[in-house]
Amino acid sequence: MQARWLDIGWVLVVGIASSVWCLTAATRLGATFDEPLYVKAGLVNWRTGSNKLLMRAGTMPLPVDVQTLPVYLWERFRGQEFDPVVELHTLLPVCRAANLVFWWLLLVYTFRLGRTFGGTWGGRIAVTLVASEPNLLAHAALATTDIALVACLMVLIDHFYRCYHPSADWKRRVLLPGLLYGVALSAKASALAFGPQAMLVLGLWNLAQAGVLTPAAGSSYCQKIRHFWHATYLFRKDIIAIGLIGLVVLFAYCGCDWSTEPTFIRWADQLPEGPLKRVMQPVSQQLRIFTNAGEALVHQIKHNIRGHGTYLLGQWYPRATPWYFPLALSMKVPLPVVALLVMALVVHPRRLWMPTAAVALLLLAFTPHCRVQIGIRFMFPLMVLVYITIAAAIARGWQGQQETGCRRVVPRWFVALMLAILASTSVAIWPHGLNYFNQAWGGREAGVKLLHGSNTDWGQGIPELREWNRTFNANQPLAVWYYGTDPDVFQPPLVFLNLSWIPIQAPDDVKILSNTQYLAVSVAILYNNPAPTPPHATRLAWIRTQTPVAHTTHFAIYQLRP
Repeated sequence: MQARWLDIGWVLVVGIASSVWCLTAATRLGATFDEPLYVKAGLVNWRTGSNKLLMRAGTMPLPVDVQTLPVYLWERFRGQEFDPVVELHTLLPVCRAANLVFWWLLLVYTFRLGRTFGGTWGGRIAVTLVASEPNLLAHAALATTDIALVACLMVLIDHFYRCYHPSADWKRRVLLPGLLYGVALSAKASALAFGPQAMLVLGLWNLAQAGVLTPAAGSSYCQKIRHFWHATYLFRKDIIAIGLIGLVVLFAYCGCDWSTEPTFIRWADQLPEGPLKRVMQPVSQQLRIFTNAGEALVHQIKHNIRGHGTYLLGQWYPRATPWYFPLALSMKVPLPVVALLVMALVVHPRRLWMPTAAVALLLLAFTPHCRVQIGIRFMFPLMVLVYITIAAAIARGWQGQQETGCRRVVPRWFVALMLAILASTSVAIWPHGLNYFNQAWGGREAGVKLLHGSNTDWGQGIPELREWNRTFNANQPLAVWYYGTDPDVFQPPLVFLNLSWIPIQAPDDVKILSNTQYLAVSVAILYNNPAPTPPHATRLAWIRTQTPVAHTTHFAIYQLRP
């Protein structure tokens, strides 16, 4: 009983400390690229029941609904609707605070998984690693969907591992995982790929542990394959059933506007004359099943198949690169975590072999097929599983030391030191956790020349820029060439210049267009796609001939006039 209360206290302490980090950081950062849409779409859904805005963007509604619910209740209480654009910076801290629901869910299930595979200390080390990780903290402080996804996946992994056994009844074996898979899908479309991979590994692991996959002694190679095929028949059937249940949950949660789809109608109207057009025209005009979750799933599948360019190691690639995520992880994973992993490998690598490690390896092997390469946030499930594995392996060593007297363990003082360094790293990087890069790659300052997107500048730098303008420019008008969607960039004294699209007047027309003393340029523009449009390329080439007179975290500032 005393150990149980100690565990509860441990989770509460690290949870409260990490929540304070998130809540305070959230007040210092501007809106990231996705948040304005999410706040607007969430309020529209609560007011009208329509998820059209999110479905068109390929975004699942569960995190957005949770984050905007307090704002919706607030506006119902005061009797007046909020304007999600004009009042965004009033609403955003509330939405970001609501995201801590998923953060706490992640911490609790990280502890459960760590304890499942490594005992009490496995859970304690695992939850401390996750709660002190700067990349995870950075996204927990935002009203986005990535923490919600990894939290829901950890819930699915935990319960699937515990429930899926050949002797379990249908409700535990299929129905519960199906419902949880649907919840994970409702958090983010990425669960469509991550969920089945995790369940495949965990299901086969449990079947192997139960001896179901073991063929008769002396079986030939063909007989072993035949035995495996027959032994996994129920498992394959169950996985299909779980997937169908998950999709039913997803479609039911996302709902439908029961309206026609204009793009479907236009497609039918543009068909060549013939039987197909005669059939599809009335169908497109009468079929009222939109908007639904299928649109979001199709959008994300097409997005991943199509992919887009990426910025890596100072170079812009017009197409996705297969080595992006392994390299990005080597830059963003904190060195104390790497040190713990190396120590666990050196001391006793066999202790690392557990279901969480197997799932993480499969996800890592899948990374070359992830063509949306705009941040390591897409690899959060892999990272959390690795952290749980490290913690459980270290704790297994300590358990073995007590039971058998084995001396090959990771020293407790070393683990405590690494956790302390990790926590102090997150404190030092506050509130700019998105900009964290480990010292092996040069630290935070070098990050803008290594990666892009949500790894560095996600459009969140407007408040810091305003602070610089008040301090060093007497709050005079300041021209801004900005990457992001924060509507605050349009408020005086900032003067937004869309230099990527304004027609070229002269190679050095930036001075003509900017009637201010200074011009602030997003680092995402300086170190990203160098030529999305001809005006962008021309003006960026001129900007690079100039020397900035100041920097903020997300902007370089140039003096245009004395």
